[in-house]
Amino acid sequence: MFPSFLPYEVNLLQENNSIALAKGIKRAQIRTSLSQNAIATSYVCQGTGTPILLLHGFDSSVLEFRALFPLLAKSNQTWAVDLLGFGFTQRLLEIDYNPSTIKTHLYAFWQTLINRPVMLIGTSMGGATAIDFTLSYPHAVEKLVLINSVGFSGDFPLGKLLFSPLDYLAMEYWRQRKLQALFLGSKFGNLKPGEIEAIRCAVLHLEMSNWQAAMMSFTKSGGYGDLVGKIAQINTQTLILWGQLDETLPKIDAEKFNRVIAHSRLLWLDCGHVPHLERSQIVANQLQLFNNSGIKNLLGGQI
Repeated sequence: MFPSFLPYEVNLLQENNSIALAKGIKRAQIRTSLSQNAIATSYVCQGTGTPILLLHGFDSSVLEFRALFPLLAKSNQTWAVDLLGFGFTQRLLEIDYNPSTIKTHLYAFWQTLINRPVMLIGTSMGGATAIDFTLSYPHAVEKLVLINSVGFSGDFPLGKLLFSPLDYLAMEYWRQRKLQALFLGSKFGNLKPGEIEAIRCAVLHLEMSNWQAAMMSFTKSGGYGDLVGKIAQINTQTLILWGQLDETLPKIDAEKFNRVIAHSRLLWLDCGHVPHLERSQIVANQLQLFNNSGIKNLLGGQI
């Protein structure tokens, strides 16, 4: 059975990994300084051993890790959490959604449920969240992994200029693009089954209460634009995995991360923006090596 707080459309998922991960989603009531009310926070946890925490990208959810999660959970206590304002985590209207509140909520989640140093893995925008979290709470992060990460680019400063009704129209346009891609791909068969399933996972959380309000709030915050000058302060062992065919973020960003983070290693992958979906087994293998031995035994280059 699927959790009752998930939208009805979860029943349309068809692939085993998607279905299994969705059925494993739980909610915890996380107390923070952001509201008098606890935040019902959605997450998945499986496996035993060294804790790993996965952070998804912009307007995504834990379902982003449907291929990677079971591979990691074989050897580690593996967590994935829906960040504040995203996925299936509750969106309270009294909260502003921005990098600062996301970090506050994430730390409360870590304190409440994990409370041990983790290998923190961030993908795309989740990479920026992971950097911000590591800099603020270094005691909580033993190792850091950035996968095609936002940081040097990928923010949206023009979001601060969105005013009503443009903010509403922008969010609705974003939503309709995703829904139309699913409809057209399913109706006319111009997408492969795996591509259709990816869109199903990407649109499922759009049905959650207050999705639009939270998205408008975060977009108008401008995102992680102030992170660039802080990246060099990272003193944690860092693995950078980058799909060299990425059409979302420039390849030069990977080289910048490798250059400015003192204890880092860059590995190129033969794929696009989401290596954890496109090359999940290779990514899992490299994460396991990094988790066991650190960067000293990893060779830079292309995989």
